[in-house]
Amino acid sequence: MKGETVRMNHLSGETLTDRVRHTRDKLRKMTLAAVFDEFDDKLMGLDRKKRAVKYRKMAETPFSFFRGSAYLFYFDVTRAWFPYHTSPERPTWIQGDLHMENFGAFRSGSGKLVYDVNDFDEGYLGSYLYDLLRMSVSIALVARTKGLDKPAQASAIRAYLEAYGSQMRRFAKRKDDPREFAIDEETAAGPVRKLLRKLRKRQDNHLLEKVTAMMQHQRQFAETDELVSPTAEEQETLLAAWPQYTETAETREAHGVHFQIKDIAVKHGSGTASLGLDRFYVLIEATAAEAGAIDTDDAVLEVKEVRTPIPAYFMPYEEEFWTLFGGHQGRRVVLTQRAMHHEADRYLGTLSIGDRQFYVRERSPYKKRLKLDALETTDELHAVLEAMGRLTAKLHARADADVQEGLLGYHSEDEIVRAMGEDEAAFCATVGNWALSYADQTERDHALFAQWSAARRKPKP
Repeated sequence: MKGETVRMNHLSGETLTDRVRHTRDKLRKMTLAAVFDEFDDKLMGLDRKKRAVKYRKMAETPFSFFRGSAYLFYFDVTRAWFPYHTSPERPTWIQGDLHMENFGAFRSGSGKLVYDVNDFDEGYLGSYLYDLLRMSVSIALVARTKGLDKPAQASAIRAYLEAYGSQMRRFAKRKDDPREFAIDEETAAGPVRKLLRKLRKRQDNHLLEKVTAMMQHQRQFAETDELVSPTAEEQETLLAAWPQYTETAETREAHGVHFQIKDIAVKHGSGTASLGLDRFYVLIEATAAEAGAIDTDDAVLEVKEVRTPIPAYFMPYEEEFWTLFGGHQGRRVVLTQRAMHHEADRYLGTLSIGDRQFYVRERSPYKKRLKLDALETTDELHAVLEAMGRLTAKLHARADADVQEGLLGYHSEDEIVRAMGEDEAAFCATVGNWALSYADQTERDHALFAQWSAARRKPKP
């Protein structure tokens, strides 16, 4: 019977290699389906329409797929063994979803233009290595879009990791203070410096002119594909929750008129992993009553829904961590950003609408990412990656520095340097080789995902 099966496979042209590949792909596709159904359906509660929007964006490129499937990454990476983890008893406060497009330029709370990480929705406690691994995979995927071969991809990852290690050792030796570390016009180099200098010429009302219009002598949001008017219910519930925010906002203005809402819009189309979560733009007065020139002083705030961070489903449970935030995911994000930025957004705050939790931040008129496809030379790419490596070290070292709640009773930089060891070349090679291999897996997963998501869209007979 076995011989007959082999003979039939031979006659049909199917080789043993084909059968192995088919079985492997079938099992992996089943894994993808199980993970996506668990997180997007059962945990996130996305309906069929929202899932379709998210999956269309994820299907565009392997990098888009990688950005939108952090839960698959953690499902895989937490089952792999690495020799460089910190002790589970000494975790790091990690960013949780580190990739190349989560860095950008913006205006800090003190008004200074800086280049830094700008997304903290997945902040949690865990090994620092997970941030480095996820970032390294993203470097490989971005490098492939630029046509770089495997040696060039490995070199780019190494530039990032070496910068991270060098800066982390400076923190551990107390040569630099993570509480004061910043990349601004004075300390930046290459494309990052050019970006900051370009932004310096931008006016404060740049964003207002882009997303609003004057309607009968009153500034309002201009309706576009991405900004639409809220329903009556959405507007009513947000207005009712607004006092929660003003009580938690970082800034304390003497005049209540400062936070007076002038208009509300629903924001669509931002991000990849966060597609399906509610997001609003709120236009506030942002000026004292006697200041005048009200329309040029308006500010745009972003109200963003957040859920349990993805790493929490895969990392050891930390009761102290959840107690610190009182179970409010918006507060977790706010405190993560305050911990990792020494000049955090002065508009940071939180609110809840029913059982949904949100955080609020300023939508900076100076916010801008580097266009990765505009990095034309290896030197430019490496200069940007070196800045990103140093900033990642700052995030990890700073999070324990001066948070009033005192979540970590030790210096993360000391634990990380000990875990990395003295053989920098071996560390970079281990992380880099795994990242290149997982980038290959991501490309295969992207192809399987495209097949699976297309099949989901077909109407059932």
